[in-house]
Amino acid sequence: MIAHLQRAATTAALIPVLYGPEDPRYRLRPRLIAADYRGADKQLPLFGDPQEVLGGGVLDAPAARVGTRAPERPVWLCSVRSDPRQPDLSDAQWADVTRRLVAAAGLAPDGDPEGCRWAAIRNLDRSVHIVATVVREDGRIHSSYRDAFHVQAECSRIATELGLTRSAPSITTAKDYRMPAPVITISIEPSGSVSARGSSDDLSATLLRTAGFRQTEDWHGRRHRLPTTTAHTDRAAIATHATEMLRAARYSVDLDPKLDLNRLTTPTDPNGLRVTGQQVLQLTDRIRGAATAAQAAEAIDQLLDPDDGVLARLQEALEAAAEKVTDLDPDEHELSDRFSTAAGWVGTAEAELVDAVGDLRSLSAPPDTRELARQEQTAAVYPSPAVTSAALAVSPTAAAVGLRTTARPAAPVPMSAAAVSGAGRGR
Repeated sequence: MIAHLQRAATTAALIPVLYGPEDPRYRLRPRLIAADYRGADKQLPLFGDPQEVLGGGVLDAPAARVGTRAPERPVWLCSVRSDPRQPDLSDAQWADVTRRLVAAAGLAPDGDPEGCRWAAIRNLDRSVHIVATVVREDGRIHSSYRDAFHVQAECSRIATELGLTRSAPSITTAKDYRMPAPVITISIEPSGSVSARGSSDDLSATLLRTAGFRQTEDWHGRRHRLPTTTAHTDRAAIATHATEMLRAARYSVDLDPKLDLNRLTTPTDPNGLRVTGQQVLQLTDRIRGAATAAQAAEAIDQLLDPDDGVLARLQEALEAAAEKVTDLDPDEHELSDRFSTAAGWVGTAEAELVDAVGDLRSLSAPPDTRELARQEQTAAVYPSPAVTSAALAVSPTAAAVGLRTTARPAAPVPMSAAAVSGAGRGR
């Protein structure tokens, strides 16, 4: 089981996430499988459609009571996925899992009537979403520090108890294939020549010779070098090709970074040691080179996907860094908090851009469709003619004294925040 934690400002903001797109063909049908509303009305549903719970502010009520003391994002969302290679759990089993997770996180400990409110929702197979508030019934704020660690540890225990873990696959070593254990090192010597050391059997020697190395045997032992006549531009290509063949044959190879053509490099990282950053850089190039809105949306979705996007993974990495700091030094809270704060900022950015990919895809719609959408938005902001006429009608009292209005006010003109501010200063 894998748990992923997020935060939100309100439970209503989670409705689009849990119910899916507006398109009826892809619309999800989430169901409530467990809940604990603490001091709320006991008539609230514990099963069925969660719309009343999410949209009614049931879980938000404790945060509303404490006012400004509430965190900026008091809603706690934990999404748990099970191994797709294992049988799925029933709703009753998932409900038991969620009770154990909120207890492990400290949100709703067993026997604590003043704990936090929570609800468990399923909208897909092999997963469950736990929505909770971090504000307790007694007004105290739950500390979410190390929540990810406690929840994931409990997930591992649950998976083991339910028999949902697989034993580690057997690893075939070089010894099983009667291959040598020493690592083959391909490097550039001080003289400038390229050599391969550590090849002590016939198979690796054959692969090196096939790639272009020349074998020599003397009192130093068996060695392989590239001929001195090899062009400088070809040395890296031959060394990289030899490495690929050796690794395919299950040899361990230590290749000099300067000879590795598969290593991504930049002026600031000439040896290509920061591979992850280079992968994000490739994604940046895809976004810049996108010719259509659809291509741009496909590339940006790699950043913003709530489960596997770069931002989601970055948030998990920062949370792991915060936990590792305290594992190394339990008293080093300040450095750990810096990582936790950064993880929260990344989560805020992810929540801010939750609908950005869909909005970007809509840019590829025909102009008529976009104009219709703008008209619908305008109609939602300004009242209809019937409502306007009713608002401008002469009141019965004014009619009794013979008052008549002949001038009609001009249509409302939207004003920017700067214009409103300027008008206020002029008075």
